[in-house]
Amino acid sequence: MKTYHAIEWLAEGKLRLIDQRRLPQELVYCDYSDYHEVAVAIREMVVRGAPAIGITAGYGLALAAWYSPATDVETLRADLRAADAVLRAARPTAVNLFWALERVLRRAADPTLTTVAAIRKAVLAEAHAIYAFEAESNFRIGQNALPLVPDGAKIIHHCNTGPLATGEYGTALRVITAAHEAGKRVFAYVDETRPRLQGARLTAWELQQWGVPFTIIVDGAAAHIMRTVGIDLCVVGCDRIAANGDTANKIGTYSLALAAKAHNVPFYVVGPTSTIDMTLASGDDIVIEQRSADEVTRFEACQIAPAGASATNPAFDVTPAAYITAMITERGVVYPPFKENLARLMA
Repeated sequence: MKTYHAIEWLAEGKLRLIDQRRLPQELVYCDYSDYHEVAVAIREMVVRGAPAIGITAGYGLALAAWYSPATDVETLRADLRAADAVLRAARPTAVNLFWALERVLRRAADPTLTTVAAIRKAVLAEAHAIYAFEAESNFRIGQNALPLVPDGAKIIHHCNTGPLATGEYGTALRVITAAHEAGKRVFAYVDETRPRLQGARLTAWELQQWGVPFTIIVDGAAAHIMRTVGIDLCVVGCDRIAANGDTANKIGTYSLALAAKAHNVPFYVVGPTSTIDMTLASGDDIVIEQRSADEVTRFEACQIAPAGASATNPAFDVTPAAYITAMITERGVVYPPFKENLARLMA
């Protein structure tokens, strides 16, 4: 059982985050009192994972309200809109970021809030509510997934989708930990997840905290493991799901889905409904974040490619809905046809 909190609001008006860049070598907490610093923390991946980014952004607006010098409600609302613009620009792909910001701003705009103190209290309460929603969603996801996980299942997991990425229980990783807690003898094959190694660094660390048996594999070994060892299911998270079921997730997810299809392995996308974006018709409309070439050509301080070598570094890819077996959400399991069934779910 985990004993850590990836995101925590402190009573004195500070936001505490685990610095995920320092794991697994060090467990380091960073405290923030400025929403500009929170935006940098999101951009530089102190915090990462779609639900966790949304929770953090919500608390970023709470900090903006807490420390704003405004003495009237209209000035405070203007300060919140300015903070929203800064936080919104931190990362472009995960829809949870925008969902959380819009939710907090909508609460702050409530005309029944007629004092600065009332808006500050309401904004913080909404940020807490977002955290609570994600925590409850995570737990229900695990319960909804249990019938899909056979006893003794061998499972491939990509990237990191545990409490570090979601705030409390996890999404795709919660499928594994919930089955473990239920007494199913699951074993996880953890994709290392290049180039930032979220699987090898973070998922492996989290599985250790939960006591789940696992082994790390390089991303390119997944198809070989499916063919030679036998895999019962693949589970991955999601940063944005389009209305037709196309799903953006950490780079390498699409390749894993193709391998799963070739070996008749069920491929499950796992996430809360806050990740479903019904305003996008398909994955072609999802903006894919392009990150620095240094993440590919270097590993921390070590240069691993020839000096001057170029590198293309998309942070995410889009898996077409045709390669997804089902989506596991807090409201239930969604099967194809996704266009119709996601619309029904979100209605």
